Amino acid sequence: MENLLDGWGITLATFSPLVGAAVMMLIPREREDRHKMVALVTSLWVAFVGVLLLLSFDLDHTDRLQFAVDRVWIDVISSHYSVGIDGMSLPLILLTMLVVPACIVYSWNHFPEPTNPKAFLILILILETGMIGTFVAQDLVLFFVFFEVVLLPMFFMIAVWGGEDRRYASLKFFLFTLFGSALMLVSFLALFFLTGAETFTFTGLADAVAHGGVSRTAQLWIFGGMFLGFGIKVPMFPFHTWLPDAHTQAPTVGSVILAAVLLKLGTYGFIRIAIPILPEAAVAWAPWIGLLAVVGIIYGALGCLAQTDMKRLIAFSSVAHMGFVMLGIATLTDFGINAAIMGMVAHGLITGMLFFLAGSVKERYHTLEISRLGGLLVQAPRMGWIFGLCAMASLGLPGLAGFWGEFPAILSAYNPANGVPVETFRTYMVVAALGTVLAAGYLLWLLQRVAFGTPPSEFADDPHITDTTKHEWISWAPLLALIVAIGIYPNLVFRVTDGAVDASLTPCLTVEAGEEAEVLGCGEAYGFDDHGSEVDDEHAAGN
Repeated sequence: MENLLDGWGITLATFSPLVGAAVMMLIPREREDRHKMVALVTSLWVAFVGVLLLLSFDLDHTDRLQFAVDRVWIDVISSHYSVGIDGMSLPLILLTMLVVPACIVYSWNHFPEPTNPKAFLILILILETGMIGTFVAQDLVLFFVFFEVVLLPMFFMIAVWGGEDRRYASLKFFLFTLFGSALMLVSFLALFFLTGAETFTFTGLADAVAHGGVSRTAQLWIFGGMFLGFGIKVPMFPFHTWLPDAHTQAPTVGSVILAAVLLKLGTYGFIRIAIPILPEAAVAWAPWIGLLAVVGIIYGALGCLAQTDMKRLIAFSSVAHMGFVMLGIATLTDFGINAAIMGMVAHGLITGMLFFLAGSVKERYHTLEISRLGGLLVQAPRMGWIFGLCAMASLGLPGLAGFWGEFPAILSAYNPANGVPVETFRTYMVVAALGTVLAAGYLLWLLQRVAFGTPPSEFADDPHITDTTKHEWISWAPLLALIVAIGIYPNLVFRVTDGAVDASLTPCLTVEAGEEAEVLGCGEAYGFDDHGSEVDDEHAAGN
């Protein structure tokens, strides 16, 4: 079995959804039950392959690329079909494999208008291939292809099955993301040609940069292009404006996939490509990334306080929570990036659940206007308690997954990496901590308005307002269990990510001043002069 997984495991997991989508294309549109069954079986098969990969994954060597495959793909441009899994990608792959079947089960009996299960489920399966492929790719061209595969399915999901302003929201999503992708592609090509590398693989390009293949100025520009490309996808302030519109207009399942996984493609690009390949440029850009991260935290929280629509409020909370992820990444430390990956997983589970709940509330009440809602605990007590649990997890209550996504990220800003200004990041730490207070404010306000009190008169005797259904329980239970399990035992994630994160960072970011720094060739970019002595005494005192 291990030999089979080594050769075919990742390929099976990545492309099985496309096979399922192809089978569905051969089935007449009228056979809705068969379409639902094919999509569910395909997603469960992918999850089964994921479980096999997890069971065979060597947790003692999470820094090593496992189940790796490297074959020549497009020889004329030196691109390889190079894939593999390590501790940084494994949690996000498993998150994807969990969210997709949950979305299919949730949609089982209530597809959005216009009702077309065939097209809707095919788009979900294509999205799954793009998401998994992005997390396993080890070649820049392959990464870019998978990164772009998710664009059109999500565009159509919003444009066809979205709300009243779906055309505006879908076009805005498409143009923003496409603009970022264009800058990212230019950066990838510049990196390849300036290094003179013979391959687009991540390790090959990182080695070429380390051997002096690119000037410092060029590295700064290339990193800037990647920063814009990945930052728009996250999305970071001020590139976030497409997100609230996309979330508000998207169907429930589209919002869940967008929040749970698609936003993580941007943050994953930072930790997998931009920082490991261009560490010196990352040091120069880190204060600006941290600044935009904390501005996003405060801006997103204040934006939440101004919302009247439940779904739009959750969308703005995504801007704030992804700010914590980017703050952890900006520290360039193993502690901060571990916290960022934990934040990605926690945000995927919690915000995905919040959008599920918003969709169920919309289905029952036919509105998401907060002023018209109330009394959920009276009319649907199980759903009300689930909403309360997810709200508490989102605000970072200890014992739930959200705490481990926020608190370590804030703490990591106290000691950023070599070359990164300490006092600046400690200021960011204080500002980010204030963001958690605002988060508690808007989430508790939302919970109080939606769940507590008595039902409004217009919904008091509505027979359509029922409690959690069987399909909702089946799709939500795994997410809720993980929110609690990770909150109680965060090593479920940290044990997997730690080794890989440590291996991805250059030793110059953490090495002490002295002979070791001189041997490693740590230059002024990391706070060392040519003799290995530390330039920034303040940073030395901070560490």
